[in-house]
Amino acid sequence: MWRAALAEKTQPAGTNLAIEAIDQNLWYGSFQALHEVNLAVERGIVTAMIGPSGCGKSTFLRSCNRINERLGYVRTTGTIHVLGFDVYSKDASAIQVRRQIGMVFQRPNPLPLSIRDNVLFASRLHRERRVTRADEAVMVESALREVLLWDRVKDRLDQKATLLSLEEQQKLCIARLLPTKPTLLLMDEPCSALDPEATSAIEDLIWSLRGNYTILIVTHNMAQARRASDECVFMLLGRVIEHARTDVMFVTPARQETADYIEGRFG
Repeated sequence: MWRAALAEKTQPAGTNLAIEAIDQNLWYGSFQALHEVNLAVERGIVTAMIGPSGCGKSTFLRSCNRINERLGYVRTTGTIHVLGFDVYSKDASAIQVRRQIGMVFQRPNPLPLSIRDNVLFASRLHRERRVTRADEAVMVESALREVLLWDRVKDRLDQKATLLSLEEQQKLCIARLLPTKPTLLLMDEPCSALDPEATSAIEDLIWSLRGNYTILIVTHNMAQARRASDECVFMLLGRVIEHARTDVMFVTPARQETADYIEGRFG
């Protein structure tokens, strides 16, 4: 129902926004982590969220696909629209929201299954029609090619995914999202556990996926934010302080707090 409502809502709207947060507030118990967040993220680009630890970046990310509500002490107000549809509306199933909004975490978390079964896991979980083995083979190859992993693993698809390198595991975790055809990819510090060479490979992958997907990435690495994003959002103490094109923010930030953070005066 969420998928159908999403399509119906967005086709006539003509909006170019992938995410629109309006007065979003969030509390962990009595602690308010997000304060009246208003943020518009364009479709088809990479947007980096930067700011010191505890400023609300990951909390906002997790609010977009409603992972936060798994915690019983979380309370939210405001709205978040994805492609024009309110993900917190009564018509929005949390399962369907997460199907359309994929998430990648700090450390790769492949399932203790084969490479093939990892790629197909979400597709099998959400399957609405019967799929043949040939169809599954196409899904696996397509997803692995999209994350630039096919040539490395095509001859060992039955190998346990946990035996892959960390870079390969993180690429596999991204591939695992693709068969369900998500509209939005959320990445919470996807390179924090990787060495510089693997980080560069993941950044190249993120850049290759832009256009086909909207990507919102949290990073503490200023160089990475500058290299691998079209736009940048600076958060501080649960609030959005500045949102601009990445090249503009890093050269001529509009706010002193942004300049202080980028230049390493705090954080």
